Amino acid sequence: MPNNFSIKKISLVTILLYGLVFFSPFLFKPFSPAIIIAGTTFTYILGAGLMIWLYIKNRGSAITVVEKEAKLTSLVFTLLLGISGIFIAMIIQAIVFSIETAITGVEPSSQNTQNIIAVILANPLFILATTIGGPIMEEFVFRRSLIGLTETYTGFWISAIISSSLFSVIHQDGHFFVYFFMGFFFALLYKMTGRIWTSIIAHCGMNTMVVIAQLVLHYANIELPK
Repeated sequence: MPNNFSIKKISLVTILLYGLVFFSPFLFKPFSPAIIIAGTTFTYILGAGLMIWLYIKNRGSAITVVEKEAKLTSLVFTLLLGISGIFIAMIIQAIVFSIETAITGVEPSSQNTQNIIAVILANPLFILATTIGGPIMEEFVFRRSLIGLTETYTGFWISAIISSSLFSVIHQDGHFFVYFFMGFFFALLYKMTGRIWTSIIAHCGMNTMVVIAQLVLHYANIELPK
């Protein structure tokens, strides 16, 4: 691939690639559950790897407005904000869940998370898809690509709202505002440093912490609210 691809072209290719990976489990449906999980894990990791390759190969020409205007661009800020973002994102999730509970009276529970944990328990290999492949792809798509495509026309804040809304909808979890505010927070991390790695660190770290916590609760036989 040439090194002079614009951010628009790279963003469109990234989104198309994500769509192919997202629907890839349907290709494995005729096979056993073990093959479906292994195949899905492979496509998630492959998709993430291809997005990283596209980003690195074209980073000289495919630059977003966020990346041009960022102030905290040093590696130190990327690491500090990325790592601290893991815990801040978890706090945001807990706060929004608490608000939902106060309004609806329904105990917080993520069906999406429970489904993922069930798959991981059946095949631990899938943890690579949920803690590495999935978060990396989502950051390249919902933060870098969608914001990169729309920010020129709408400004950052509207772009962040659009991308965070789509990020929430794609999870199909029924907790729109939980995923919306997490997505918006990841967008802020990206904006502050101009490095997609910042939000990737926070997102991968958060998913890893959630998976570990859920597995600990499972093996400790602690029943969570349904």
